[in-house]
Amino acid sequence: MKKSPEKHTVLILPDQLSERNAALLCAQRGRDRLLFIESRQTFGKIPYHRHRLMLLISAMRHYAAERAAEGWDVEYHRLENAADMRSVLEVHCRDHKPSSLLVAQPNNHDEHQALKLLGAKFSIPLSIIPTSQFLCSREDFLEFAGGKKRLLMENFYREMRRRTGLLMEGEKGSEPLGGQWNYDIENRATFADWKKAGMPRPKKPLRLQQDEITREVARELEVIYPDAPGKAADFALPVTRAESLKALRDFIASRLSEFGTWQDLMVAEEGDLFHSILSPMLNIGLLDPMECALAAEKAFKEGKAPLHAVEGFVRQVIGWREFVNGVYWLKMPEYASVNGLNATRSLPAFFYTGETSMHCLSAALRETLQSGFNHHIQRLMVLGNFLLLAGIDPQEALRWFNEMYIDAHDWVMAANLLGMALHADGGFMASKPYAASGAYISKMSNYCDSCAFSPSIKSGKGACPLNLLYWNFFNTHQDLFVRNPRTSMPVRSWQKRDPKDRLKIVSEAEAFLESLC
Repeated sequence: MKKSPEKHTVLILPDQLSERNAALLCAQRGRDRLLFIESRQTFGKIPYHRHRLMLLISAMRHYAAERAAEGWDVEYHRLENAADMRSVLEVHCRDHKPSSLLVAQPNNHDEHQALKLLGAKFSIPLSIIPTSQFLCSREDFLEFAGGKKRLLMENFYREMRRRTGLLMEGEKGSEPLGGQWNYDIENRATFADWKKAGMPRPKKPLRLQQDEITREVARELEVIYPDAPGKAADFALPVTRAESLKALRDFIASRLSEFGTWQDLMVAEEGDLFHSILSPMLNIGLLDPMECALAAEKAFKEGKAPLHAVEGFVRQVIGWREFVNGVYWLKMPEYASVNGLNATRSLPAFFYTGETSMHCLSAALRETLQSGFNHHIQRLMVLGNFLLLAGIDPQEALRWFNEMYIDAHDWVMAANLLGMALHADGGFMASKPYAASGAYISKMSNYCDSCAFSPSIKSGKGACPLNLLYWNFFNTHQDLFVRNPRTSMPVRSWQKRDPKDRLKIVSEAEAFLESLC
């Protein structure tokens, strides 16, 4: 009796929409089936921002349609008929009896664990294939980490430069282009510098018209998730590979040249400025990290962007992005529950309204609530800084970031927020907490100009709450941070202050924190 040819099912998750999807590359068109599932359990796990849902679902529908047009056998399950992934897979396996289930490594830990359990339940061979969405494999990062007690991103970044050859020169490409590994010193221009330069503004980032697929997704979301934050009409992100490449070219041509200089700048109601806003597409596979870095390098070689701007962008793509992914997989699942500073205060309700008299927070929050996006300094030094100083529970903070940002995925936010912003991992990722008083916000933005508080007032009436919280933070954790070479100076400065002054600041900080409840 002739044996039936093997037929495989390729499960493609919503954030694996790369043309180089590792499982897709192992499949054969005309033989194997591609399976897409819009699980209500997945998309409704937490109250995600509407724009994030629109991006993921519209992009997945476009991707499936493109594969079908190429001749692939596509099976697609929409929100209305996919309560969860398990029930859909049960029916699929019963009806089609695939020889095996192929899937690229899930990008998030809980998905990886769930798939392994499902594979065991269905008694069908499950092949989890190493992902192609990152330049550094999980195994290679484990080797880099090598049991170290603390990792330095700079060391990892240099290794990635050597490995990829990006911005390298000299014999066998062993030296950094221009003689320096990073140009951070040239990428820290302040708000005052921006004013002196005539307040340059680039052409606005590309905004794309919604097609019928995206509009249909928006209509369905209004019914299934009516309370999701954000307005469907404001959504203008790329949802296809072609549109994403167009957005990449637009950034390279219009904003890369000034990106480095102004990357830390914050201007009220100017959340985009010189930023790329490519991370939403990069994180779901519509763009490839290497092609983004190569496009920036090409701009430098053609004299269209200076080295310090290109290096700053390349560092974010092949350095920081790869590093946080590596830390996430190195430390999970324990990383999900870290709370090294014993922060237990609940997230303030104004994180869901933007209604606070602190203008820096209000401006950043309103941008996020409207568009699901703001750039890395707003996330780290405004929102993250406040959450750190106020002692907000790290898991509550992580949930909010995962809910609100269009580029949020657990692998992105866990290390960025828990490790970098909140110092909840005990300093494994960052050698010091990124704590700042109102002076930093005043230096890097115009938020303070229209605020009810003054960054120059340290305590008493009109004092910036960040000033109070900054010193209260180092008072609370002085025994820990006095031993850290990078934080010993503010701690010792605090300890030398008049006891009455310290008591006044602490009592005012505690009163402010009580008002958050």
